[in-house]
Amino acid sequence: MSALSNISRRILSSKKYTLKPFSSLSPLLRMNNSTFANITSEKAVSLENEYGAHNYHPLPVVLSKGSGPYVWNPEGVRFYDFLSAYSAVNQGHCHPRIVDAMIEQAKSMTLSSRAFYNDKLGAYEKFVTEYFGYEMVLPMNTGVEAVETALKLSRRWAYDVKGVPINEAIVLSPSGNFHGRSLGAISLSTDEDSRHHFGPFVPNIGSYFPDGKREIRYNHAEDLEEVLEMVGDKVAAFIVEPVQGEAGVVFPSDGYLKKVAELCKKHNVLFIADEIQSGLGRTGYKLAIDHDGLHPDIVLLGKALSGGVYPVSAVLSSKEIMLTIKPGEHGSTYGGNPIACATAVTALKVLEEEKLCENSAKMGALLIAGINKDYDFIKEVRGRGLFCAIEVNPENCNGKRAWDLCLILRDLGLLCKPTHDHIIRLAPPLCINEEQINECIKIINTGLDQFASQ
Repeated sequence: MSALSNISRRILSSKKYTLKPFSSLSPLLRMNNSTFANITSEKAVSLENEYGAHNYHPLPVVLSKGSGPYVWNPEGVRFYDFLSAYSAVNQGHCHPRIVDAMIEQAKSMTLSSRAFYNDKLGAYEKFVTEYFGYEMVLPMNTGVEAVETALKLSRRWAYDVKGVPINEAIVLSPSGNFHGRSLGAISLSTDEDSRHHFGPFVPNIGSYFPDGKREIRYNHAEDLEEVLEMVGDKVAAFIVEPVQGEAGVVFPSDGYLKKVAELCKKHNVLFIADEIQSGLGRTGYKLAIDHDGLHPDIVLLGKALSGGVYPVSAVLSSKEIMLTIKPGEHGSTYGGNPIACATAVTALKVLEEEKLCENSAKMGALLIAGINKDYDFIKEVRGRGLFCAIEVNPENCNGKRAWDLCLILRDLGLLCKPTHDHIIRLAPPLCINEEQINECIKIINTGLDQFASQ
């Protein structure tokens, strides 16, 4: 019997897996002590709480090391990572080829700014545009920077090409969206937690009908159609997540995205796909929009574009759209820097050469099929590729929340995080293999049993 299955048996045979100190761990679960931080989990949490802004609510676990689908805490306890840094480490934690590419580039040139050319940017731009089938790319750093770039780009195109009167361009999005935390991104949002006491918001951007009373609902193309019939001559773009991640891994209904694309074309509106979380193999395809065979006017990438080792994002589009922005009108000191370029090219090659899209589709099907759904508190288990979710029915949970199930799974050796109190996103690195996914299915089902018995 393999070492991995021995670990499974030991973890799953007990009612509750207790996180043990490093010195007491089996050699199967710990690595050389020198590989871990010289700090305890308790101290790390204490320092963050004392000196860091309280703008996140982390699951109570501290991470110190990662490799493939695994992470370890400072005491050497190993976990499966089923969040993947919100899909930033699709290729696996600390993928050696990606890390080596970043380190090697850092030895020769780290940053040139865009005041000068560098010898990596052009080759990266050629590679990424050809890989995704676009003509031009505007390189940025973070996902929300890519979103803000798309907002500016679509407005500029609307004035220069479509002929929208100056300062009257509108950018629409469906309800339930998440495009980041910047002012522009939360102006698109309908999430009150994101918007509370941060107004006034950017005008002419959002998810509402012109009267401001009704939302443009996700999966309801008729809502967008009605709005475009009213003000389509002034609409620059419609930005949509092909799969809504923060909303709870919400998938588009059959035909929704195709209908949206048709409406955008009919009204000369740019169709923007935010693939920052859903793209790069997460759903079993290169891009989630590929499920519908669509080619948006603008595609936004980030997160796993670097394999999670460096901030890299990209805005892909046509020359007609991209060249409306002139020199000096938009940019970033770090955007397109040599380290980012070398890292992103390698990360995309890993995605392709290691067939991670195909593996995502196969492992995701196994995961969805293997999770025990025979509980009153489970409303739905859904997924596409390795973008999956368990949705619980709060009315059948005896006062417990999805957070409590995440704590149980943590103690069993698997890390995940709830969204909107009742949905747990399951999104491991795409390199996870069949033996590992089967072990994780056992952990999840054991956790569901414990949750049901509490």
